[in-house]
Amino acid sequence: MTRSSASEGWGVRTVPAGLAQHYRDEGWWTGDTLGSMVAAGLGRAPRSRFHVGSKTRPYTGTFADVDRAARSLAGTLLARDIGPGSVIVVQLPNWVEAAITFWAAAYVGAIVVPVVHFYGPKEVGYILDDTRPAVVVTPDRFGRTDHLQQYERLLGERDGEPLWLVVSDRPEWELPRAATPFHRLLDGDPLAEPVPVDPASPVIVGFTSGTTLNPKGVIHSHQTIGWEARQADHFYGKGGPPQIVGTPVGHFMGMINAFLLPLLRAEPVHLIDVWDPAEVLRMMGERKLGIAGGPTYFLTSLLDHPDFTPEHLSLIPYMGLGGAMVPEAFTERATKEGIAVFRSYGSTEHPSITASLLDEPADKRLRTDGRALPGAEARLDEDGQILSRGADCCIGYTDPALTARAFDADGWYRTGDMGVFDADGYLTITDRVADVIIRGGENISAQEIESLLLKMEQVAEVSVVAEPDPRLGEHAAAVIRPHEAAGPVGLDDVRAHLAAAGLARQKWPESVHLVADFPRTATGKIQKFRLRQQIRDGALEHAR
Repeated sequence: MTRSSASEGWGVRTVPAGLAQHYRDEGWWTGDTLGSMVAAGLGRAPRSRFHVGSKTRPYTGTFADVDRAARSLAGTLLARDIGPGSVIVVQLPNWVEAAITFWAAAYVGAIVVPVVHFYGPKEVGYILDDTRPAVVVTPDRFGRTDHLQQYERLLGERDGEPLWLVVSDRPEWELPRAATPFHRLLDGDPLAEPVPVDPASPVIVGFTSGTTLNPKGVIHSHQTIGWEARQADHFYGKGGPPQIVGTPVGHFMGMINAFLLPLLRAEPVHLIDVWDPAEVLRMMGERKLGIAGGPTYFLTSLLDHPDFTPEHLSLIPYMGLGGAMVPEAFTERATKEGIAVFRSYGSTEHPSITASLLDEPADKRLRTDGRALPGAEARLDEDGQILSRGADCCIGYTDPALTARAFDADGWYRTGDMGVFDADGYLTITDRVADVIIRGGENISAQEIESLLLKMEQVAEVSVVAEPDPRLGEHAAAVIRPHEAAGPVGLDDVRAHLAAAGLARQKWPESVHLVADFPRTATGKIQKFRLRQQIRDGALEHAR
């Protein structure tokens, strides 16, 4: 059964004709598809190494090995009428099977929907309903999550029968009846050439939690992803050791950094599926690898580890930071260690808006979020909100209403972030209009958590805000006005309730504060900016 109509009804926008022509004239948009980019990149360096550091599923091979498996999977998918426009949902850790799936999907022109490995049944169920996949790829389990149990229930509750591929070493009889072992689809006739598709068509949908109750499905085309990969190649430093990718490939930027950027640079792929600082340091020393980007936690966890040595420091000549507001004290610390730090600003919707290059002045690299990159524009509206547009900006959301609200007729995207420009055109992010908490680079919707906590009998009113976190940048804090007669409420109560609701553990509040009332506007709206300040000042009581 063909599923090429899966994207019908999505909010794909029309990029203004003049703007689209400008992107083509400048070479930012080309006729390349993701499939042709992958084929060319793998063909340039077939002997490059592909290595996965994992306690559960390690792997060592070459690009040619992985490409052979990807082409076989692609041939099998096409034989099953899964091709251009079909949706493939992938919830895998940083394993080789994620690369096989991503490259195979690119070859057949399918739309990839990466899902971070810690998303639970609530988020995954919404994504399945929103994208109607032809294929779902999961592990049997990873960490605390039993994916077999989760997906057997989720898929059984929904109409349609997607092909469910399970990465597992278990005997087939131990898998659910609806599941197919992933490895069984790697013996088909390999696909010789990528399937031709329109480069303006959707190719990746990245789901991100924001101000909406449910995750937002952000649609990117072959053109926008192609330019984003080349954009990252432009502003990341050249030279230095091969890099370890610890960012989850279930996040679309992790997928690009792991499976596209190395192909442009003819560099090996080194993945790690769990960010264990001791193991990262061991890999760095044994294989002479470095790290070059990610949330601040990635770097601080290494610098603070007792195994960290001057040899490790020599393997980190530079570091790109983004995903959350970067503390100035941290950039100064890294600089004193001898690491050249630069900051960048973007989002799932518009991944690379501004950045400072490594050869730019230190005060700009350390204290601003950079200036507009090639192919990108940024300005402020009358309220100080950042508006952006560019060749790597998404082509809309799966929800048409979100697309209509986020983009104007000239192609400007309302980022929801506030900022200021200095006299040299460098941007500094000052606040967020959107009520989003960014924990270790992952967006968390406060509204989603609030709606669940309001179902607790002890909670009369709740506001979830960002609280500074020395490791992760920030985490969710629940500020609760309790019902006087319903008994006490503490952090353990909140976590037990959210676990029962199926919310991903990473989204759970990591602190609870009790208040008799909230700071409010004249109309009664809770003033979250004051709550954040009170938490920073230590003026709110911690629940015991």
